[in-house]
Amino acid sequence: MTSNRPYLLRAFYEWIVDNQCTPHIVVNANYPHVQVPVQFVQDGQIVLNVSPSAANNFSMDNDALSFSARFSGQPMQVYVPVEAVLAIYARENGEGTIFSEASIEEEYEEQAYDSADDVEQEVEIQSEDTEEKPSGTDKPKKGAHLRVIK
Repeated sequence: MTSNRPYLLRAFYEWIVDNQCTPHIVVNANYPHVQVPVQFVQDGQIVLNVSPSAANNFSMDNDALSFSARFSGQPMQVYVPVEAVLAIYARENGEGTIFSEASIEEEYEEQAYDSADDVEQEVEIQSEDTEEKPSGTDKPKKGAHLRVIK
């Protein structure tokens, strides 16, 4: 399955704006392809106001968000891959969510493990199907499994 991060990011953004609050995102400024004003980066992170009034030509899809804004009076185009977003919250009350930096790496690792499990499961099912069994003693085939997404 694809990452749920862009969907959650869009949902929280809309929820914050719909409640007349100001959405802010925390960005990992060291993530590849991030384009943010480096003079405001602290400890490898930057907080950006992405409210409709502050972010011109705001666009967010499954890969990235982008907009133009002024920083110390200087116009700049901002580009942030979705995976670089660490958190989104409302400035007024702090409501929002935090995304862990490791979740993307863990997701890829889990997908690799899940694929290996699926291959083993298919082999087990195939071997079960070819074995002769007395009637009424068929073992149920293993079904799909769920995994926890952090």
